[in-house]
Order: sequence, then structure tokens, then C-alpha cells
Amino acid sequence: MQAPSWLTAQLLVSMAMLLIMVHVVLIGVAYAVYLERKISAYIQDRIGPNRVGFDFGLPALAGLKGMLGLGQPLADGIKFMLKEDFTPNKVDKVLFTLAPAIVVVPALIGFIVIPWGGMVDVPTFTIPLINMVIDGGPVHVTGANLSVGIVYLLAVAALGVYGVTLGGWASNNKFSFLGGLRATAQMISYEIPMGMALLAVLLIVGTFMPEGIIRYQANHGWLLISQPLAAAIFYISALAEANRAPFDNAEAEQELVGGYHTEYSSMRFALYFLAEYAHLITSSAFFVLLFMGGYSLRFLPFIPDLPGLSPDDLMWWAPLVKFAVFFGKVTLMVCFAMVVRWTIPRLRYDQVMMSGWQLVIPLALALVVTISCLVYFDLTGILPSIAANIGLVLLLLLVAPLLPKSVGNRKIPMFGSRFNPTSGERIITSPQDSAAIADHPLAG
Repeated sequence: MQAPSWLTAQLLVSMAMLLIMVHVVLIGVAYAVYLERKISAYIQDRIGPNRVGFDFGLPALAGLKGMLGLGQPLADGIKFMLKEDFTPNKVDKVLFTLAPAIVVVPALIGFIVIPWGGMVDVPTFTIPLINMVIDGGPVHVTGANLSVGIVYLLAVAALGVYGVTLGGWASNNKFSFLGGLRATAQMISYEIPMGMALLAVLLIVGTFMPEGIIRYQANHGWLLISQPLAAAIFYISALAEANRAPFDNAEAEQELVGGYHTEYSSMRFALYFLAEYAHLITSSAFFVLLFMGGYSLRFLPFIPDLPGLSPDDLMWWAPLVKFAVFFGKVTLMVCFAMVVRWTIPRLRYDQVMMSGWQLVIPLALALVVTISCLVYFDLTGILPSIAANIGLVLLLLLVAPLLPKSVGNRKIPMFGSRFNPTSGERIITSPQDSAAIADHPLAG
């Protein structure tokens, strides 16, 4: 019996990818938290999680004890589920409960357009038991092969801020409300340069199809090399939209206690946590797709790609190799974001907004105009693109000193302080005791 027209091999592969990738992302979120704690521990000269294994206190499973602390995410999940789910008085209970779900859903549906495994040639096969024949052919190993996949991914990524804003407002807490307002203003500010950086990429590749973007980079090299400014602008904007440091002002502990999730506990707080790392994984996958060739390792046009990684490789094992390469790149970008968090101090909120409107947006606009000129004159090769990016950086360095300087947030002179001493006062800030300045061990 022939299958109906709507039941195709592409539909079955897409459904399988949806089921697989939801679990991959959820497990990835759990171990992204583990990676965050380990990386921060290494940077701070600590050890990090190293005790919790999978023995569950049972003597029969004593061999699974420890295991570098790989059981820590499971322990954290159990802790969140067993904690009291407290709802403060005078909150909007409906929105207070819905807000975490509104945050996590966009973070978990953005990955469906990512072409994790490229394409594969599926032979005609028969479904057992019902003897239904499914026609084969080339299919896309992705959750949904949309003609506007890039636009969908950009639109979905921007929806998460609604949950943050609603959670801050519904909490009936001034600190949570301020955190929600900060997240909204930050998203509006950095959505503009992200869109323009994406437009610069789309002008070069000439397609909205994710598979087409990878195919272009497989033939012409990674856009990270030819368009480094667009990559930097896109990555900065992605960190800002995901509320990742140094742009995590929506939950600044020193100023807002905990920001928009101050009043949340138990699994509702865990959903905010999950959404942040799911958004980080999705934005890293988006960056890899746009600037790092996706599953392709051909970062320069004159370097051949490895077997199975070309878009034209349709063997049954090619999607496995492509997925391994793609997800490996995503893991590296997630780790890089964690290194950024534990290396660069958090920016002040006014610095975040001023850098967005006075630096990133004008630079992104200039980049789009430059790329448009290159496309018009058919100079989209790797050398003209690199030269254009270098020229923009030099222009920025020349123009920056001529721009008006900000007069806000100046230090107020405090009479009698070390920066504004009284007349005749001698300020000494270096240590004077010989033991403090000695550069050798002292006898006990």
C-alpha cells in the first residue's frame, strides 16, 4: 500500500530529529551548568564539582562514585524538584506561573531549523506491520526545513524577553520589575545590531535557507574569516539578548538582589535557569551556522573538506559525522561564552546601553552599507571582504577620538579623600612597613 502524499520520508526524519534534539538540548543544558561550574572553578583556581557520581549511596554501585562530579546535574535537578514552590502574597498568580514557561518555550523551539546533519539519501522503504511504502530520496536532517529558517530563528529568539518582563512585573517586587525593564531595553537595543549583522551575512550568501548558508561557506570558506566584524557584532548581541555576562544587568545581584527571578523558587526558578542555557546553546548553534561553516570544516576555500562533511555527501553515515562536527563546534562556543563570563567584569547598565546605541549600532549600519557596496560591485571574495573589514576598523579608530565624550557618571570630588586631599596633606598609599614590601620569606 502506497503511503498518502503527506506521509513522506522528510516528515518522518523531521519528527525523529525533533524528538532526538529536544532530549539532546535538555541534557546539554544540564551539563552546560556542570561545565559552567567547572570552568569557573579552573579560572578561580578551585576544583569545582567532583564528588557526586551515579552510585546513589548504594554499595552495589560503588564503582560509579565520584566520576569527576558528573552526577551533579542530576543532584541539582532533584534538589529543584524537592524544594518548596513558594508564591509570595499579592503577585499576579497567573502570569507569575506562566512567565517561566513563556521563557523556556522559545529557547526550546529555536533549534528545529538548524541543519544538524545536512542531507541524506533515504531509500524507498516499507513500514512494518502496516506494509505502507514510503518513497525515498534526498531529505534534510533537521526538525523543519523552512524557506525562511533564519527569520524564524531570529523571531523566536526575541520572544524569550516577554517571559522575563512578565515575571518581573508579576512578582510585585520593585527589584524584579527593574530587572524586567532592563531586559526589555537591552533586547530592543541589541536586536537592531544583531539583525544588521545577520543582514550582512544574508547579502553575501544570497539565501535564507540554513542549508544554503552552510553550502556557501563550504565553497568559499567560513564567514568568520571573511566577515569578522559581523561575527563580533552578532556574538556581542547574542550575549546581550541571552542576558549573559558581561550583559547580565537584568539579574545584577549587587543592585537588584536577583533581578527578575528574585521571587521565584523550586522548578519555576529552574525553568528560568534552563531557558538561559538553552538560549545559550541555540545562539551558539546559530553563530556556528552563520560564521563557522556549520558541519563543514573547510574554513578556507583552498583547503579540502574531510570525507562525509561536504553538503553533497548523502551517504547514510554522513549525518552522524556532520552532527558530531556541528555539535562539537557548538560545545566550543558555549565554553567560550563561559570563559567570557568569568573573565570580563559586568558592565554598568548605562555602559551597556551607550555601547549599544553609540558604538555597536552605528558600526553595524556602516558594515551593512559596506557589504551592500561589495555585493553591488561583485567583490564578495574573501580578500575584498577582509580588506573592507580592516578599513571599517581603521575608520572607527580615526573617528572615535572626534566624537563627543560622555559627561555622565563623573567622580564627585570628596574633600579630604586621597583623590582630593586638603592643602598641605601628604597622601601615601603604598605600604611603609618593611615586612609588607619584603620580597623574601620572613623567619618565623
